[in-house]
Amino acid sequence: MTLSNAPRIDAQEILAGIKEWVEVESPSTDGAAVNRLVDKVAVQLAQIGARVERVPGRDGFGDHIRARSPWGGDGPGIVVLGHLDTVWPNGTLRRRPVTVEGDKVFGPGIYDMKSGDHIAFYAYRHLVRQGRETKLPVTFLFVSEEEVGSPTSRALIEETARNAKYVLVMEPGRPGGAVVTSRKAVGRFDLRVRGVSAHAGAAHENGRSAVAELARQILALEAMTDYARGITVNVGVASGGTPGFANVVPDQAAAEIDFRAPDLASSDEMVRRISGLAPLGKDVSVEVSGGINRPPFEKHEGVTRLYEHAKRCAEELGQELPEVSTGGGSDGNFTAALGVPTLDGLGAVGAGAHAEHEHILVSSLEPRVRLMVKLFETLE
Repeated sequence: MTLSNAPRIDAQEILAGIKEWVEVESPSTDGAAVNRLVDKVAVQLAQIGARVERVPGRDGFGDHIRARSPWGGDGPGIVVLGHLDTVWPNGTLRRRPVTVEGDKVFGPGIYDMKSGDHIAFYAYRHLVRQGRETKLPVTFLFVSEEEVGSPTSRALIEETARNAKYVLVMEPGRPGGAVVTSRKAVGRFDLRVRGVSAHAGAAHENGRSAVAELARQILALEAMTDYARGITVNVGVASGGTPGFANVVPDQAAAEIDFRAPDLASSDEMVRRISGLAPLGKDVSVEVSGGINRPPFEKHEGVTRLYEHAKRCAEELGQELPEVSTGGGSDGNFTAALGVPTLDGLGAVGAGAHAEHEHILVSSLEPRVRLMVKLFETLE
């Protein structure tokens, strides 16, 4: 029997590291909570020789980590992009601790996307343990508020991506191990409606219901959905009137609108249509604010080349690597829109992002790490 001290890739070791990160709760809107995980990840990156820069958070959000390999100089290289925040509030772990059920591991934020972050970290650490360097420098960028639209990190993401040859986004892998090569644009708008209040019984005819106008606007907005073109419009939040006073014709109402569109032309069209909403009723007014939150992640030539390279790497490892397009946005939207070759969905395979059944598959961990190692070593 031949014994070896050579480092190996071990699924249980990967899982233990993921569990450690998941058990530090990090809801986006609690900067102090996110920073407890930032503290841990920053120390672990420094321990394996990365040059760690901690970018202070603002507006109540947590800090961001940008850590670069000690090799490769300051030229363009590989950027590993992820986020450390989750949608789950503090205390969720008391109700839903990390649990293993066969091949499935459940936990808040484990699929979206702490497992992906850790897979990239583990792959990099595996190279360090072997004393190997990559042809290109590697930069980790872990941000703290992606789940709420990356309001404070977008400029940092774009600045970092402009000095990159490739961006590898560690968002969750899709069924069958698929990666993401395109994402729709995401638009967010606020709609405010003003009407005229009146007594609902004594002077109803003098009122102009803002709620009725909002209902008309909602129907018009939802009618903009065009599945054949890949466009969806969703009024996700609506409110109006004064709670407890059904005897008043409401003079105000509001809604929050989300749209998705597959490319720049259609997203610009939807911005014009939604921004141009006009009153549909008499003696009411509408006000619209907002715009594109994330530009479209289109499968341009650079994305195609990077995907084909990753697919060949996977084949050499005995893996399949299908591709998908999705309506969900990620920070990869920002980097792809800059023209930087971007490959998304490289994290663990599983299901249930933002849902009670969120989980990863243990069987996907070792293959995903091996793919990341090969990408690190072969991209040039």
